[in-house]
Amino acid sequence: MSVKERPATGPNPVSARPAAWQWLAVLRIAVGLIFLWAFVDKLVGLGYATPAAKSWLSGGSPTKGFLGNVGVGPFRSMFHAWAGAGWADWLFMLALLGIGLAVTLGVALRISAVAGTILLVLMWAAEWPLSTTTAAGAPSGSTNPLIDYHIVYALVLIVAALFGAGVTWGLGGRWERLAVVRNNPWLR
Repeated sequence: MSVKERPATGPNPVSARPAAWQWLAVLRIAVGLIFLWAFVDKLVGLGYATPAAKSWLSGGSPTKGFLGNVGVGPFRSMFHAWAGAGWADWLFMLALLGIGLAVTLGVALRISAVAGTILLVLMWAAEWPLSTTTAAGAPSGSTNPLIDYHIVYALVLIVAALFGAGVTWGLGGRWERLAVVRNNPWLR
């Protein structure tokens, strides 16, 4: 479906500006690919954040390294308790895959925006950028106490869902025409 053929399924304040829809699609796809990259890296260990020897397929835990090293914030002990737990590993990996696929493909953006925002806010809380020092007194490395990349990604997810950004360069138009989605708008 071309940008000019957008269905009238929701707000379209930039209908006269197809380039705006294309840039929103670029942002949607980019954030979706960030989730998918994290999933694949944790699954097979691409050597960036996860070495192959610590990948999930090699018996490693996708949550142990990050959550086990939380060194700051009021939720530190909670995140340490979650680190490496089987339920946390499965939930985290399913969230990365589900959110990544849905956002990249442009389907189920409302659900993806909610799930992605929850995941990103939890990750923001684990890094707790409000603190300038860790529990051990070392610098936390925080560069902005409120708006970091987790919040920016969450905002992109929310805006993409609000404006139906899955129609441009995605399967959102087809998704929205499914009977189950028409009958349950929360699935958009």
